[in-house]
Amino acid sequence: MLLADFDYELPEELIAQRPHEPRDGSRLIVLNKETGKLAHRHFYDVPGFLESGDTLIFNDTKVLPARLIGIKRETGAKIEVFLLNRKNGDDWEVLVKPGKRVRPGAVIRFSDELSCEIIAATDFGGRIARFSYQGIFEELLDRLGDTPLPPYIKEKLADKDRYQTVYARFSGSAAAPTAGLHFTPELMQEIADKGVHLGYVTLHVGLGTFRPVNVEQITEHVMHSEYYSVPEATAQLINRTRERGKRVIAVGTTAIRTLETAGAGGKVAAGSGWTNIFIYPGYQFNMIDGLITNFHLPKSTLLMLVSAFAGRDAVMDAYREAIERRYRFFSFGDAMLII
Repeated sequence: MLLADFDYELPEELIAQRPHEPRDGSRLIVLNKETGKLAHRHFYDVPGFLESGDTLIFNDTKVLPARLIGIKRETGAKIEVFLLNRKNGDDWEVLVKPGKRVRPGAVIRFSDELSCEIIAATDFGGRIARFSYQGIFEELLDRLGDTPLPPYIKEKLADKDRYQTVYARFSGSAAAPTAGLHFTPELMQEIADKGVHLGYVTLHVGLGTFRPVNVEQITEHVMHSEYYSVPEATAQLINRTRERGKRVIAVGTTAIRTLETAGAGGKVAAGSGWTNIFIYPGYQFNMIDGLITNFHLPKSTLLMLVSAFAGRDAVMDAYREAIERRYRFFSFGDAMLII
């Protein structure tokens, strides 16, 4: 299967630059994956497509204020350091810009209290940085760091919490699991009141989000590893749901990747680890029956995953109709429900 099979043209003005208010007021395109039929609703209509006994699975990762701007000690050059994931202790995998100026041994100072030394390069063009600080690292990061927004969002975010889901708990992501940005506490309560179960997994979104696919044959693409965790309570909830013949619906592609990594033979096992699972058409899903997702970049692994679940032709038809109807795309855009 070729990379070109997942390309489409999107007018730049349809790339959402700011969050929708209220969160659940965004538009929703509903795709029946069995028939290919499309319906157009709003996100607050999601409860009407759920049934008592169904289970929604959310990714409760929290976005780090991961973009730091510092000064290179040797030259005084301005350097951007983007935290991706903690390797161990005070060592982090990071992206640096401009990368050519930052080799192992370089020291970057962010404030009197926080600095880092580049100790190694990575296989994917990043660096390993060892941080030195006075005080509590997380508090310094919250004060000095900026919320990392995708490069296609040009406007500055007035409220950095708006790039967090309302149920975010565990810090560690370089980007938000954006399907969850549409949920409000009130909508989640309405869903729960209907008898739908809410479960949580964690997958810290890392470097893979920022890596383009640059091979013609998509099977040659290599995914970056990301940390995931499935609590025992969530594993039991999913397994009971499936035993009772009800649906498991993933909120976002990261929730899918977690469940498909932890699931085998129709059951999810509790635990944690690292996953580099790459899902593209031809993949046989084991753990999910539905998906809530945003629209994804052309030629992206996320678009390939959604196409694997609902069929490439049906997904591309839905994208074309969304463009015709002037839906908003990507992180702060509108949403899809595939059932």
